Amino acid sequence: MAMEKAAAENAGGAAPLKLFGSWASSYTHRVQLAMRLKGLEFEYAEEDLGNKSDALLRHNPVYKKVPVLVLPDGRSLAESAIILHYLDDAFPATRQLLPADPFDRAVARFWCHFGDDKLGPAVGAVFASTGEEQEAAVRQVHENLALLEAELRDGAFKGRRFFGGDEVGFLDVVLGCGSYWLAVFEEVTGVQLVDAEAFPLFHAWLRDFEAQEQVRETIPSIDRLLDYARGLRQMLLAMAAGAGAPIAAGAGAPTAAPPSAAPPAPTTADIAVDI
Repeated sequence: MAMEKAAAENAGGAAPLKLFGSWASSYTHRVQLAMRLKGLEFEYAEEDLGNKSDALLRHNPVYKKVPVLVLPDGRSLAESAIILHYLDDAFPATRQLLPADPFDRAVARFWCHFGDDKLGPAVGAVFASTGEEQEAAVRQVHENLALLEAELRDGAFKGRRFFGGDEVGFLDVVLGCGSYWLAVFEEVTGVQLVDAEAFPLFHAWLRDFEAQEQVRETIPSIDRLLDYARGLRQMLLAMAAGAGAPIAAGAGAPTAAPPSAAPPAPTTADIAVDI
């Protein structure tokens, strides 16, 4: 939809927040999901990343990327994790995504960084590579998933339905809005990333996360994701072959315009897969 609104209004009846995003961007999905969980009204503006709008470039002149959240007074924020922190701070009367305990909050932030810094790039490398390089990336994904599995089994998240407890929380949003790409990448690349026997707790968490109503409202259909990912992988591999070296990959979800999009072509930063 060109415009999306959650059920509840923002505090004080103010004009809605506005989100600039891309339908295939898991970073965008993080913010959409967070606002739905918090019951915040928002407008959504879809960006063509191959031909970025003047409004996006004006609101995010530093990185020139989505997502960007524009406040009712015209001020703007970029970077999904920063936006999520802002939403928790700015709307304390709504459902809080970060835990109240300072130590638990720090733990959640640590594993969010882990997802963006280690797990995501490994998943992206699987998607953007072949042969021995891809095999090495798959091993890295499995090593990182083993760390999360251990935390779910014996660590900070032991006995929890979600990383956030009984309900989806901050870390669930950050990890979950990239992890659904795992099944897409498995289908496209023909490699197994999430083995239910090797990672039973992570696998169960992911299935439970994906079953949540707000998540289903946020994530595009699997057919659309598969079609997009197949085309993007072909383009990435062709570009890597032409350059003689692999393209740098971020983390778990493509954010480029589809390969069939008209020129101008998206930049390498937009093509990179990220979580």
